[in-house]
Amino acid sequence: MIRLISIFLVLGLTVAGCTPRPVDSDAPQLYRIGRGDTGKIQFRMLDSVNALRSASGQAPLQLDPKLNAAAATHSRDMSIQNRPWHFGSDGSSPIDRVARVGYPGVLIGENISETYESELETLAAWMEKPDTRRVILSPDATQMGFSWFQESNGKIWWTLVTGSTVPGAGPV
Repeated sequence: MIRLISIFLVLGLTVAGCTPRPVDSDAPQLYRIGRGDTGKIQFRMLDSVNALRSASGQAPLQLDPKLNAAAATHSRDMSIQNRPWHFGSDGSSPIDRVARVGYPGVLIGENISETYESELETLAAWMEKPDTRRVILSPDATQMGFSWFQESNGKIWWTLVTGSTVPGAGPV
């Protein structure tokens, strides 16, 4: 009988140790991007950028698949290099990357970020700095590309590219 009680006691303690612990609501939560989130995130960013542009009296941007491709390539490449900067591992510039994907217009600017934050937190940080704010609010910009690469540890490499197919437009 004692043996049976001991077994149930050990089983009870084992099961009790397996129950989930309460989550600390003050602890930061890791922002994870799922495979099906691409369209939602890109259009949420486009809507947010266009709201900021509208508030500044600028015309809205259109999402461009070729600029998205250039942004995606650079985000992955920054992860491989493990540094946020505007040059590719092959020495390519943002101008080179938009030309490689066959974008018919000109590059207006590129914003990059290495963070664990969401796309909207990243946009807010870009809006606080004059250089990155200028890329987002440029009156010459008519199109936007936006993409990212998320590492297994949760770090996200964001890239936003703006361009224009309007004659006479140029980089900021």
